[in-house]
Amino acid sequence: MNVMNEILEKIQAYDTIIIHRHQNPDPDAIGSQVGLRDLLRAHFPQKRVLATGYDEPTLTWLAEMDTVSDEDYDGALVIVCDTANTPRIDDKRYTKGDFLIKIDHHPNDDAYGDLLWVDTDSSSTSELIALFAKELDLELPVSAARLLYAGIVGDTGRFLYPATSTRTFELAATLRSIPFDFTALARQMDTINLKTAKLQGYVYDHLEIDEHGAARVTLTQELLKKFDLRDSETAAIVGAPGRIDTVSVWAIFVEQADGHFRVRMRSKRKVINEIANAMTAVVIHLLVVPTPIPLKKTTKSTKSYKKWLVRTKAENGFSAFFIPFLGFSFVISCGKIKLVKL
Repeated sequence: MNVMNEILEKIQAYDTIIIHRHQNPDPDAIGSQVGLRDLLRAHFPQKRVLATGYDEPTLTWLAEMDTVSDEDYDGALVIVCDTANTPRIDDKRYTKGDFLIKIDHHPNDDAYGDLLWVDTDSSSTSELIALFAKELDLELPVSAARLLYAGIVGDTGRFLYPATSTRTFELAATLRSIPFDFTALARQMDTINLKTAKLQGYVYDHLEIDEHGAARVTLTQELLKKFDLRDSETAAIVGAPGRIDTVSVWAIFVEQADGHFRVRMRSKRKVINEIANAMTAVVIHLLVVPTPIPLKKTTKSTKSYKKWLVRTKAENGFSAFFIPFLGFSFVISCGKIKLVKL
């Protein structure tokens, strides 16, 4: 029995199914979560199938969440879609159910759950849900087809990213054959408001690109207030640096209200999670090792990045470390990451 059949058996065994996804959702998170919800509602109308999480205002046009009570978790099956690790799961009640399933396409570094379906070759979790329906001969309702198509388009950058495979196109074609309003969906996904368009202009004007094709731009709280934008609205311009021919990998640093930075990283060719994991290894090493050493002596994932950690003194008197990495510079002081320029 393959994992899809195991998941279907669990779905058939429970009367209440609650579906989660990651915080700060994107179209794939909502597409896979609510697409699965609508698929299950169509085939199991006697069951209570609910989608939980924060309603992201910029994506309520795609779908809205259900109201889920604490009591709903009693004896329930919980499914988490498109979420690599537990800290990112939206709605921390995911542990309150009777059985937990993880469905995801990110590297399985945090193997949580009682049953896992993780396929890192998939372009998106929406692709996996579409595959689930196809392989198990579950007809997709129009609403689910629309959501899953949006999720695939979102995570492939409109079929531009390397994870786009033959299977991706085949499943997208199947979804497209179902009569949802494709034109309206495509226009909505390609639309940004004037404030975001002006921010995109700022990104192009202030993007720093080094000789290796690494690019960065910093969006401070002051800047976001100037453009009257929230952090979630910056998602619309994440792909903008990638349109420049000399850019191969880029990061957009978005300052949060508490002063730390959210880093949105993308790459045209390099596997982006390897870069992110390298940075994670550096930070972990940094917090446990009091003296500077070459990264080549830390973990395997950082061996290719033979940069030195440079110890200095922070302005507040605490010890801090500056990390030069692919043209980006970070300072860690008292366990918090702050972006700086060397």
